[in-house]
Amino acid sequence: MALQNIGASNRDDAFYRYKMPRMVTKIEGRGNGIKTNVVNMVDIAKALGRPAAYTTKYFGCELGAQSKFDEKTGIALVNGAHETAKLAGLLENFIKKYVQCYGCGNPETEIIITKTQMINMKCAACGFISDVDMRDKLTTFILKNPPEQKKGSKDKKAMRRAEKERLKEGEAADEELKKIKKDSLKKKSTSGNAKEAVTKVPSKKKSNGSDEDHSPTRSHAGENDQAADDDDDDDVQWQTDTSLEAAKQRIQEQLSAVTADMVMLSTTEETKSSKKSPEHEKSVVNGSKNGNRVSSHGALVNEIKDYLKRSPSAADLKSFLESLTGTHQETANALIEALFEGVGKGFSKEVVKKKKFLVAVAAAQEEGSQIVLLRSIESFCLNTSPEAAKEIALVLKSLYDGDVIEEEFVLEWYQQGLAGANKGSQIWKHVKPFIEWLQNAESETEEE
Repeated sequence: MALQNIGASNRDDAFYRYKMPRMVTKIEGRGNGIKTNVVNMVDIAKALGRPAAYTTKYFGCELGAQSKFDEKTGIALVNGAHETAKLAGLLENFIKKYVQCYGCGNPETEIIITKTQMINMKCAACGFISDVDMRDKLTTFILKNPPEQKKGSKDKKAMRRAEKERLKEGEAADEELKKIKKDSLKKKSTSGNAKEAVTKVPSKKKSNGSDEDHSPTRSHAGENDQAADDDDDDDVQWQTDTSLEAAKQRIQEQLSAVTADMVMLSTTEETKSSKKSPEHEKSVVNGSKNGNRVSSHGALVNEIKDYLKRSPSAADLKSFLESLTGTHQETANALIEALFEGVGKGFSKEVVKKKKFLVAVAAAQEEGSQIVLLRSIESFCLNTSPEAAKEIALVLKSLYDGDVIEEEFVLEWYQQGLAGANKGSQIWKHVKPFIEWLQNAESETEEE
């Protein structure tokens, strides 16, 4: 079977991987009953990923003739005698309107019918959602005969959320087991310390003595002394002193080693601080005058800039950020400023280029890492580059499509922003279209 590239623009590309069979037609009947049979319509529709009834109906709408596709036999008929080249040209128009992505031109798309009875095409390659022109006659037929959902085409993000919830439940169970083990170890340690603090109490046997101890002969006296020593070990009763003074003494002995370590640590810290240079003292004084947070933020930004010059991987950058002094939010703010310093217009394109570095913040083990990343982007747009705030919706869309952030954390961050100190900022106005799109997509997914 002869094959050709899908889409007229890709006709001469020898390495194009999306192909379909060349159309084969056959004219049947005569007179008023003459019809054109598209022999391989099923194979063509399968290659395009669309029902064969759609292409057959499109031919009938464009030619103004009756058309019919039999699901049982797979025969596609169009009334009238039509040339193969003419039908092939109409098929190219169908591909442009209902198959190829409007963004990247890739034919690997899926037809989606929205809640408002609109037809969209979602591209599996770039994620772009194309809006089909609803004025076309075929759209009415598609709404009445929606395409069957592919097997296993459930919402992947919902599956990932369910998997994360299962992991959280497992982690919570592990934490409970750890707590139980710690409690049992504490009980054992306290009981062990209590056993160590015991006293020897002589038994009644020893106090009463025996007749053999008073033997007059020297030989018997030696044997009796040895026997008395053995009896001394056997007849000792071990008891725990449970008085208040003994308990205080045991606690003091346990704390002595810890306090000694603390004293040694404090002395070493004092020696380190005493060896600091005069320049450091000046910086501390200046920091106390101008604000310690400002000076430490600038130092973090410069330190991260120097490290980024080495072109590190995302994993290396993540470990480097965890080694820095400061909170997770402070290091995230410094990273965003170091990556996008001086960027205003074109902020979204720069985010796509440097997305792997943002993963180092969002994938941190600390709880709420995605919220930290969103707040650092918010801080950059508010304080450093207000021009970048106009593209924040595109930034969030690219991070969402790249699985860097998830909708639940985006919505949480948005609600906190509207209730926070900067609720009157223009940034939330620019974010709102993306939030509405996110909520609509979520509601459509739940209905499906």
